[in-house]
Amino acid sequence: MEVTATITPKFQIHLPVAIRTKAGFIHHGPVVIRADGGRIIIEKKRGKSILDLAGKYKARGKHPKIDLANIRDYIDYGNLP
Repeated sequence: MEVTATITPKFQIHLPVAIRTKAGFIHHGPVVIRADGGRIIIEKKRGKSILDLAGKYKARGKHPKIDLANIRDYIDYGNLP
């Protein structure tokens, strides 16, 4: 498949829907870009997102539960400049 796109003066490029779909870029996110001779190769970044770590680690020791509705009550503003 071949389509024509334009590189903007800021060196940005829009990937057409047909190309994104065929390449499997369904969601936005990080990619790996590399140059190989006169070609630019864009690949999905393999690996985990920081969001994949949610809930994996637990706090050590005893910590009081914090009411998120009143989070500002738990912040020490005394050390701020």
